[in-house]
Amino acid sequence: MNISSSQVESIVRKIVGEMSCAPSCTACASVPKKAKVAMLTAPKKIEVKEFDVPALEDNDILVRVEGCGVCGTDVHEWRQDPFGIIPVTLGHEGTGEIVALGKNVKFDTAGNPIKVGDKIVTSVISCGECHVCRNHPANTNLCDKQGVFGLIPHNNSQPLTGWFATHLLIRGKGSTYFVVNDLDLKERMLLELACVCVHALKRANTTGLINFNSKVLVQGLGPVGLVMISVLRAAGVNHIIAIDGTPRRLEMAKKLGAKTVINFKEHTTLEERVKIVKGVSSGVGADFAFQCTGAPMAAKDIYDYIRRGGGMCEMGFFVNNGEYTVNPHFAMCNKEISIVGSWDYSADDYPTTMAFLRQAREMNIPIKELITHTFPLDKLNEAMEVNVSQQGIKICYVAE
Repeated sequence: MNISSSQVESIVRKIVGEMSCAPSCTACASVPKKAKVAMLTAPKKIEVKEFDVPALEDNDILVRVEGCGVCGTDVHEWRQDPFGIIPVTLGHEGTGEIVALGKNVKFDTAGNPIKVGDKIVTSVISCGECHVCRNHPANTNLCDKQGVFGLIPHNNSQPLTGWFATHLLIRGKGSTYFVVNDLDLKERMLLELACVCVHALKRANTTGLINFNSKVLVQGLGPVGLVMISVLRAAGVNHIIAIDGTPRRLEMAKKLGAKTVINFKEHTTLEERVKIVKGVSSGVGADFAFQCTGAPMAAKDIYDYIRRGGGMCEMGFFVNNGEYTVNPHFAMCNKEISIVGSWDYSADDYPTTMAFLRQAREMNIPIKELITHTFPLDKLNEAMEVNVSQQGIKICYVAE
């Protein structure tokens, strides 16, 4: 066999390249040497920085980021660092395409096969050691040391910990992730937010008060409240009452399935609003209410909208926004209402949320219209400003 010198050189290069490849990586040709992150380095200051991509270990997944929603939690951290984690690469509502897998990674958290090229999302990171993890594994949202990609303080040895980046490296004990190939980019960017609402409905359903005939009220029509309406409609609730002060959000609530909308800037007293709620609910009030505002002055009103024997889910305070005062006799005891709180979600809520997104698509619930603005990596300070000013509804980072 005659082999030219150029062919010999090509073969040698190929062999040398394969020998230098990390043995744990299944797609080294796709692994970049550098990656960029949008790092929060001080309150209201996000800077794009470049880092070396760490060598992949046997249980790692490297993801090329395609997009990520901007959460209210991101905005709170951007404004004043309430978690004390600066410097940090934010972004936990993200999704992307797998470019490399460690040799031990064969399945996602739901047991589905996983491979290079799959679309993926991440869920919570639980410690596996606290009381909840050991004794209540279905409630890992209450893990004492729960983590989430996008709220992990910066570490030079592994700098790719948030979705506001070109690449994310999934590493660490307790990491959870799911293959989502059948969902498009907008659906995937809304999945984490939707999971918050799916979990809240699961908590609400423990009261036994929500069914096809229930009058259900949603107070606060930011992204959480609007997705909550979508989840309720997909679950079969026929009469949803929505309260907010922004016409654009009230209009979107109607598109998503709300039957009665109340603008608190037009109906300025609580008495007026309660009268409207009772007027569409047989004169007694809502059977159940979801409090989504995160504003103490609004949150205290929720009890007046609920009928005697009704219920309420508080899901608006994911950070400490303050306190409010209510009279427990009139607000709770005399009405004997059932109250549940909802915090975050567990990894086992993700498959249910994926099913919700498919159902929303089947029912033509226009949930993807919630995404009103997208920004590249170097414009995330502007994205935060747009979010704070409420110029849009759902703001997202989309990779260029």
